[in-house]
Amino acid sequence: MNFAEHLIETADGPKVYVRDYAEEGSVRGLPVICLHGLTRNSTDFEAVAPQIAAQGRRVIAIDARGRGHSDNDPDATRYRPDVYVGDVWRIMDTLGIPRAVLLGTSMGGIMSMLAAVINSPRVAAVILNDIGADVDPAGIARISSYVGKAEPFASWDEAAVAVKATQSVAFPEKDDNFWRTFTRRVARERADGRIELAYDPAIANAFSETPSAPPPTMMPLFVALATRPVLLIRGALSDLLSRDGVAAMKRAKPDMEFVEVPNVGHAPTLEEPEARSAIASFLAHVE
Repeated sequence: MNFAEHLIETADGPKVYVRDYAEEGSVRGLPVICLHGLTRNSTDFEAVAPQIAAQGRRVIAIDARGRGHSDNDPDATRYRPDVYVGDVWRIMDTLGIPRAVLLGTSMGGIMSMLAAVINSPRVAAVILNDIGADVDPAGIARISSYVGKAEPFASWDEAAVAVKATQSVAFPEKDDNFWRTFTRRVARERADGRIELAYDPAIANAFSETPSAPPPTMMPLFVALATRPVLLIRGALSDLLSRDGVAAMKRAKPDMEFVEVPNVGHAPTLEEPEARSAIASFLAHVE
């Protein structure tokens, strides 16, 4: 295991789990805090975190409350990005990190933009993974169709089949080995031996069963990043971040760096060569 583990109590009670990867060699930049998507957890970054640590940066990967090894929240109304951002500040304070680069996938990207609005000095730079100023309703509808609705599975093989059924649209060319690894990241074994997805089903309360209107624009949040470096990563098959959405972000921030990952939808795992290279290059020239 190449990371330390922490369980940190939040301001309102639930404890959140953190993976803490030490920088390799001398420190060559600010820590990078990795924030996962809606149904994911810190294992999302188990491949990219060591690569960032090799660049001389400490890496913090968080299980948001209700995911992975973190506590479920007894009050499901607190499953919100602003609450999660408050947890990030708590983690940073506890671990002695005054300022950091934020790497956010999907929901984690929304958290990253919101963090820059709430406490701008603490956010040095942002990497957004397949999320932007505007969210495509098609992607929201697809996600809401399956989040919180899966029953426990009898085996890991059965779980992998089910996970592939809902996620293969994003990874159409992946083999069985990929799906076994992916499933181990998004699911966990219960005490009774059955396999469940590694999140509290109550996180689905944030979604309407039948979204009746486009989600509100997040352009005001994105504009808050105007004075700091930003890298945007998009899956070429994404149904959540459109090419038109990327173009609007480029108009709002012409110096934004951008890379598109071929043959992947929402969201790249960041193990892809294009994503890995872009992240390394970006981090080589920011604080």
